[in-house]
Amino acid sequence: MLELDHVAVLGETLAEAVSHAESALGLPLSPGGAHPDFGTHNFLLGLENDLYLEAIAVDPSAPDPGRPRWFGLDGFTGPARLDKWVCRVPDLDAALKVLPMAGEAVAVTRGALSWKISVPRDGLLPFDGMFPALIEWVSPVPPGVSLAGAGIRLDRLTVAHPQADALQALLAPHLNVPLAEFEVEAKPALRGSFVTVSGSRVLQ
Repeated sequence: MLELDHVAVLGETLAEAVSHAESALGLPLSPGGAHPDFGTHNFLLGLENDLYLEAIAVDPSAPDPGRPRWFGLDGFTGPARLDKWVCRVPDLDAALKVLPMAGEAVAVTRGALSWKISVPRDGLLPFDGMFPALIEWVSPVPPGVSLAGAGIRLDRLTVAHPQADALQALLAPHLNVPLAEFEVEAKPALRGSFVTVSGSRVLQ
């Protein structure tokens, strides 16, 4: 069963991704770290209900990873935006037998954290990136649990795509994310509605 683990803001630079998230939500993100396997780096924000927000971009100081970067970051252009959602699974290998279009299992470490994540060979997730990446945490305490909640809750995640009905039908037998809704729209996009101490906020 797929359960929401985190959502990700992508940017051409990490500074742009962080600024976009902070401006939309009115809260500061904290430094995360680097991912040498993919040549990226991130900042993080803990959310309620064991979720978190990630701002991620290509790390210009990292060597070429020698493989396509995850989340389609090699070809990411334009303004920073909420662009990816990641679902947690108890057994990634088993999940990929059911949803092979999610990619291949790749083992990753960052500091004391370790996990396995689905990455397509070309780095591009199906449905123009609106298909969720799948993650299995090897570390006993993932960031969604260890990061402070910061008094902010993701209330609704809208997945928009011209073929949103097909995406929803594909995921429905396996998806346990009540706050996710699928909308048929001309342009692929993610929108997150958040409840904060200062009121409702939208990140897109």
